[in-house]
Amino acid sequence: MYQNKSVCVVIPAHNETTQILRVLSTLPEWVDHIVVVDDASTDATADVVTGQAKKDGRVVLLRHDVNQGCGGALVSGYRWAIEHHIDIAVRMDGDGQMDPADLPALVEPVASGAVDYTKGNRFFSGNAYRHMPKIRYFGTAFLSLLTKIVSGYWHISDFQSGYTAISNKALNTIDWDRMYKQYGQPNDLMILLNVDNFRVADVPVEPVYNVGEKSGIRIKKVVFTISWLLFKRFFWRMKEKYIIKDFHPLVFFYLLGMGFGALTAGLFARLFYIWYISGYIPPINALAAMFSFMSASQFILFAMWFDMEANKDLKSESIKR
Repeated sequence: MYQNKSVCVVIPAHNETTQILRVLSTLPEWVDHIVVVDDASTDATADVVTGQAKKDGRVVLLRHDVNQGCGGALVSGYRWAIEHHIDIAVRMDGDGQMDPADLPALVEPVASGAVDYTKGNRFFSGNAYRHMPKIRYFGTAFLSLLTKIVSGYWHISDFQSGYTAISNKALNTIDWDRMYKQYGQPNDLMILLNVDNFRVADVPVEPVYNVGEKSGIRIKKVVFTISWLLFKRFFWRMKEKYIIKDFHPLVFFYLLGMGFGALTAGLFARLFYIWYISGYIPPINALAAMFSFMSASQFILFAMWFDMEANKDLKSESIKR
């Protein structure tokens, strides 16, 4: 128990034989339940967890016969937490890259009722840049920028971090069948949380590297996959939050901005085509293209500002360490 709140740590695991025992054995005593979801591992992950369960009664093993991805494994763990009326569910990975010493900082804001969801932010300390592979670091930063715009949580960053804590209320509200199950799940969950107006805070955490972990992420592929997911989810959030649940005129600003953006692209394409074939720049075309560009920029920026204002009550100041 933590501040009289029951705490469950959910650990999605796929082929984590070398690291899972270290993760299980270093969790603090106040964690009530440790639910490991073996996502169709082909190694001895399940055997290692079963052996630890005999020594530690808190450990529970759930097994998938078919690999469902990190998100699918997480959902199985969350559903276990819902069925057992857990107050706070923490997500940790089985690769040993999440320091158990950061658990109290993640859990405390949720236990106190200050927020509904906390997530670790590896960028606060500045160590992430030195330790993370550079392509992964910049890919993560790029996806965080996109997710700010798409999710409506403008005060949050490092959206790829899977070190999180979620309240019982949020657990029982989110439609887990709707959440994206593969890489990109942390980004998608933020969008679902925003549509239901849950408060979210960043918590500084120290990433752990070079402990024998093996990353399955191919950042070049993941950036494009998640970018496409975010593109689709942006329009879904606009529809759900600002049309169906409560109307807000910012949708018109986004639509006008996108319309003028498409017109700008067409006008500039026509301008450069004429310039290329004749060496002549039509002044009316150039003036129209610039006017369209400025209109698109203003509409989009105002829409972002309105979105930021609409979500300011969901902002909780980032937790300082």
